[in-house]
Amino acid sequence: MKEIKLTEIGNINIGNAQDYENGTGVTVIISKEGMCAGIDIRGGGPASRETPLLNPLMQAEYIHALVLSGGSAYGLDAAGGVMEYLEERNIGFDTGIAKVPLVCQSCIFDLGYKNHKIRPDRKMGYDACVNSEKNELKEGSAGGGTGASVGKLYGMAQSQKSGLGIYAVQTGDLKVGAIVIVNAFGDVFDNKGNKIAGLTDKNGNFLDFKEEMYKSIQPKKQFTGNTTIGAIITNAGFGKSMLSKIASMGQNGLARRISPVHTMADGDSVYALSVGNISADINVTGTLACHVMEMAVERAVKTAL
Repeated sequence: MKEIKLTEIGNINIGNAQDYENGTGVTVIISKEGMCAGIDIRGGGPASRETPLLNPLMQAEYIHALVLSGGSAYGLDAAGGVMEYLEERNIGFDTGIAKVPLVCQSCIFDLGYKNHKIRPDRKMGYDACVNSEKNELKEGSAGGGTGASVGKLYGMAQSQKSGLGIYAVQTGDLKVGAIVIVNAFGDVFDNKGNKIAGLTDKNGNFLDFKEEMYKSIQPKKQFTGNTTIGAIITNAGFGKSMLSKIASMGQNGLARRISPVHTMADGDSVYALSVGNISADINVTGTLACHVMEMAVERAVKTAL
């Protein structure tokens, strides 16, 4: 197994657009030839678009773009710009009257990072597509990860910066990669169990998130400024149902590196995208999905700090 660039998987273009002054952004993954997709949602508060398309019972076999953005539900406006870009290039599902681009999207809640009045819009979505033509990968405070942070039990003042992480591997002909925006409620750990980002005290020293959370067991309004979103991308040829299983195994990568995770204060969503037709075992692919997601989570934090 060797590390590769995510774009080496093929049949994808990835682009970012961001507003650093106001602290938000968009990351787009485009497959002009179409990509089969599945999803696994474990958080209690997802903000998403066109998710029902990924149900194996739905007609659509492919989508043309996946958008990962900031802005909470307001950020869903960015998909309009992605559709405009694809329509201009005659990319979409042929309805017999017009080609309709199929675009899915998930958003993080980054409204508390800088300016909650400025969110990703159509123009930012379009700009991310234009930037995808360069296919230049960026991590950390870029694209949808611009306003990401972690460890927000006591609000932004005692949280730490996070961002966008990418990691991919190849074994034989099989290629599997992950792209993730880590905007978690909880703490983030490395593969040895060492905390690398998360909740701090007022002096910037690490606190144990779970121990602090356990101090109050009474029901209370959940802090909502969270959600980790990402995608597994592979050149293996799987349908929607098996991709949803791969996405669920990719979620295990979040569970190994983020604690607590998948709470009602999160909207954790992981997609799985097939952009090739390599024959591969689902157990191997899913296990690799977990591994690359773990590594991408760590990179999201380390490249943003």
